[in-house]
Amino acid sequence: MRLFLCEKPSQAKDIAKVLGAHRRGEGCWVGASVTVTWCIGHLLETAPPDAYDARYKRWVLEDLPIVPEKWKMQVKPKTASQFKAVKRLLGEASELVIATDADREGEMIARELLDHCRYRGPIQRLWLSALDDASIRKALAALKPGADTFSLYHSALGRSRADWLIGMNMSRLFTLLGRKSGYQGVLPVGRVQTPTLRLVVDRDRSIAHFVPVPYWAIDVVLHSAGAAFSAQWRAATDVCDEQGRCLNQALAQQAAEAMRAASHARLVKLRTERIREAAPLPFDLGTLQEVCSKKLGLGAQETLDIAQALYETHKVITYPRSDCGYLPISQHSEAPAILAALGRADPSLAELTRHLDPQRRSRAWNDAKVSAHHGIIPTAAAQALDRLTGKHRAVYTLIRARYLAQFLPNHEYDRTQADFECAGQALRAVGKQIVEPGWRRALPEALTPAKSREAPAPQPLPTLREGQDCAVLEVNLKDLWTQPPKPYTEGDLIKAMKNVAKLVDDPLLKQKLKDTTGIGTEATRAGIIQGLLDRGYLIKQGKALCATPAAFSLIDAVPRAIADPGTTAIWEQALDMVQSGEMSLEEFVAKQSAWMSKQVARCTGLSMTISGPASPAGKGAAPWKKKRKSSATGGKRVVKPRSKA
Repeated sequence: MRLFLCEKPSQAKDIAKVLGAHRRGEGCWVGASVTVTWCIGHLLETAPPDAYDARYKRWVLEDLPIVPEKWKMQVKPKTASQFKAVKRLLGEASELVIATDADREGEMIARELLDHCRYRGPIQRLWLSALDDASIRKALAALKPGADTFSLYHSALGRSRADWLIGMNMSRLFTLLGRKSGYQGVLPVGRVQTPTLRLVVDRDRSIAHFVPVPYWAIDVVLHSAGAAFSAQWRAATDVCDEQGRCLNQALAQQAAEAMRAASHARLVKLRTERIREAAPLPFDLGTLQEVCSKKLGLGAQETLDIAQALYETHKVITYPRSDCGYLPISQHSEAPAILAALGRADPSLAELTRHLDPQRRSRAWNDAKVSAHHGIIPTAAAQALDRLTGKHRAVYTLIRARYLAQFLPNHEYDRTQADFECAGQALRAVGKQIVEPGWRRALPEALTPAKSREAPAPQPLPTLREGQDCAVLEVNLKDLWTQPPKPYTEGDLIKAMKNVAKLVDDPLLKQKLKDTTGIGTEATRAGIIQGLLDRGYLIKQGKALCATPAAFSLIDAVPRAIADPGTTAIWEQALDMVQSGEMSLEEFVAKQSAWMSKQVARCTGLSMTISGPASPAGKGAAPWKKKRKSSATGGKRVVKPRSKA
């Protein structure tokens, strides 16, 4: 009997339908010589410390660190009946096809079962990027050897064991240290969640400690050929900051008065260049979460849930938990069918369809840059949009727009820079004239780039020539203040987790980190943020995230290396090395154990004071909305770790 092992019941039902396995069995679908069964997420979990020794039921400092010599897995009680069904089927199977999600977590869900149940038969891998019938049939015709994806399992297992080592040991350590000070709650510490929390804590502190600086700008309205346009004063560099903002009030006032007295400004230099912008790539999950947070106000987990429903339930998009926006060249041949299906499903695309070229191959099609998954795109199983409502429709529209953009020309415009001299002062006007809308035709308003809060809006300029004089109509001197950093939204935090190298101060570490390395994975980042919200370490104020006093306490207490985003990013790099075969699973876990044991030894002697438990999610004031006495924790430093050594 050939057994297909899926990750979820819905996925199993879709695959069973294509395989002709229509008869319902116990925890499976049965057909002629084929059976399709499923997990319900992880049917197994890493055993807790007391499974290795009963004394670990009590939390005692002297027992730390806890490092298993031989790792144990145990059946999750809630899904024990399905585990029993899968175990029976594995015992009957003559060959197995792993059909879980095509990522390292999906690989682990299947392989941990095979190890636990001691399955020793042949293994193949079904690698699915979409769950519509056509995509399933295509994947079934191209099964991979099981050995091709085995390293994904070791990478996921390494991640799981590292999380266990850090979480079990450091959470016990700091909870016990907190109890010494009278704090009775649990202080959870995690390999990914703690550095993520620190990103928000650091941002909140920079906002709370921000000291605004005044600067001055001058807008001058000029007139030529019957049209008015705006030019901006350019102060001398020695009176400006790094952003070119004038910090000398007296000089700005003098310049404004001189230009008000002038009748004209002379054009001294004129330059026009044609700018060609390529279409943005199809979405990866992180970018989708970022855009949906900014444009639709959706949380990271909410966006993932909607994308998962569009993939699993509606079958209108490809696999959503992708870290890559590029597409395989082989898939370009499917474009005409997909575009035709999209046009049939939504008659409102008729005008746009006239501009689409199915033969166009944008930069998105690049085999060299495709990872285990490709960009999130629509499937040929497009359905009438009236079957998608509300947020599901909005998210689908964004995904569809990015795909349609790949078949449109570059967006082209002429950028004109005009430099003027007025009463001895320098002015610059910048104009933008669209020549070819190109791919922007496909983008709904929600996808257009946000305007900078300081940059002037694009404007068309009249016909100009060097040496001509333009009348001065108006001179506006503006008193402005530098602005603090913006608080993180969920989308911003996802982006920061992805691009953590930019936030690392250590130059050697920054150099070592790749741009693609980040905190967590596309599949886990939303859950990490949601967990911090649920535990009351983060709260939401509108779209903004802010840290609670308990979050400041925890970040101040833990060793800097534990909360350092750079450390976590290095671990993710090591997991990539396990996946590629450059490092063994045993070596990775040994290094994690040694590093964690060193941190436990270093911190055991700390004394700490913690003020207040984590606030319930959704309550409390954002640190940038209330006065501070001395710090972003409300004027009181709530954690004061000090070594006894």
